[in-house]
Amino acid sequence: MRRSRATRLRAALATTALAAAAATGAVLSMPEASAATGGADGYAAQNGGTTGGAGGQTVRATTGTQIHQALCSRASSSTPLVIEVEGTIDHGNTSKVSGGSCNTADDKIELKDISNVTLVGVGGGAVFDQLGIHVRNSSNIVIRNVTVRNVKKSGSPTSNGGDAIGMETDVHNVWVDHATLEASGGEAEGYDSLFDLKDNTRYVTLSYSVLRNSGRGGLVGHSDSDVSSSFVTYHHNLYQNIDSRAPLLRGGTAHTYDNYFVSLNKSGINSRVGAHVKVENNYFRDSKDVLGTFYTDELGYWQVSGNVYDNVTWSAEGAENHPAGPDPKSNTTVAIPYAYSLDPAACVPGVVTATAGAGRGLRVSDGSCSPQTPGPTPTSPAPTSPVPTSPTPTRPAGTNLSIGAGSDGSGKASGTSYGNVRDGDLSTYWSPAGSTGSVSIKWGSPTAVSTVGIRETAATSGTIRSWRVVNGDTGAVLASGSGAGVVGFPRTTLGKITYEITGSAGTPQVAEFETYA
Repeated sequence: MRRSRATRLRAALATTALAAAAATGAVLSMPEASAATGGADGYAAQNGGTTGGAGGQTVRATTGTQIHQALCSRASSSTPLVIEVEGTIDHGNTSKVSGGSCNTADDKIELKDISNVTLVGVGGGAVFDQLGIHVRNSSNIVIRNVTVRNVKKSGSPTSNGGDAIGMETDVHNVWVDHATLEASGGEAEGYDSLFDLKDNTRYVTLSYSVLRNSGRGGLVGHSDSDVSSSFVTYHHNLYQNIDSRAPLLRGGTAHTYDNYFVSLNKSGINSRVGAHVKVENNYFRDSKDVLGTFYTDELGYWQVSGNVYDNVTWSAEGAENHPAGPDPKSNTTVAIPYAYSLDPAACVPGVVTATAGAGRGLRVSDGSCSPQTPGPTPTSPAPTSPVPTSPTPTRPAGTNLSIGAGSDGSGKASGTSYGNVRDGDLSTYWSPAGSTGSVSIKWGSPTAVSTVGIRETAATSGTIRSWRVVNGDTGAVLASGSGAGVVGFPRTTLGKITYEITGSAGTPQVAEFETYA
């Protein structure tokens, strides 16, 4: 017989208290650039990347009103800003502030109609008590090292529709990292969700965070007709004592890896209405129906690998109930456009417990199951190498290994072809479907490469701003920088090499992707 919710909640809170007492990580007070520089990964690193307020002014806030005042004091709504938060933010110290660079409200922390902002907890910690963080019509937002608790949609006081962190209406490029999001019950107790994405919210990463003691973990798309939100990464998060929606996905594409799920009481990852999700190296423990399509016959899809199912129970197939288990198999493939490192699922409980949540010193996994504290980050961005100019030759000496090889990529604009980057013809080209994307050269047998040359068309010279060269076999980054041109790296033997455009000033056109030994 399943325990009552109150009993389960008390047990979870006791477990949480013991874990907190055992934790040894300390909150770090970081210089302005270290709050965001070089950190965002997953889908938040796509579409031009997510840096928040890096490079802007840093201010300290101890009340919600001061947070709003910092937003409203900027020169414009897009002026970069880092807000370091310390103390408890609640209804008693959060008021609306007016100004030309902000759009705030009394009952929530309002990140609305803005861009280029970092909100980071420092010092003794930042707790948003019964007060949610609302992101709306905004972009390039970083939220790190904060606790948001007991946000209600009914009862008193109410805030943010009951969501701890909610995003809606044309939001893109948000990174939420090392956050603790928690409630004290479900809808009957006045709470809604912990992490909701709605109405065209895209390119979001939730990493190293704790979501616990809630009826609803979070969703992507607020109804079966809202399928515009997409490209969400969830990794190294702890979901604990959640009834359902861990997460619920309506349409779109998501990637969930190296997460630790404990006590999913009714259902877990709910892929529906055509959603596609890649589910890798997660650890599911003491849970029910951890993956499938639930509460609807509008099916979703999943690709699974490397997961551990520890004491997981599965319900029977039926109307509006389509579990992936008891032996989960992939029913689609999901292409992931970025490089990432996977911890083996067997060590996920240990590494996630040691790193996830606020107040853990921003500790992360080293990719081999060991927690580590990030090293100091420069207070200003490191200089990038300029694009080579004359008298540097336009191409290295030797044979262009791309000629006669194969090619593929993340997507292509109408009328363009992946093969155009390896045909030796500067009048043909590949373009991504938008401002970012990737194209690869591949060989049928291992090939040694030490140099690549990226040649834009004459009409788009200078369009490419930031890029990475990635080993397509392992996901390792071989080189990164800005501007098209020739780049060298240690000689590497591989079967596939990928050029990822992560930022551009328009729609890039790659005429040739040359490779040399």
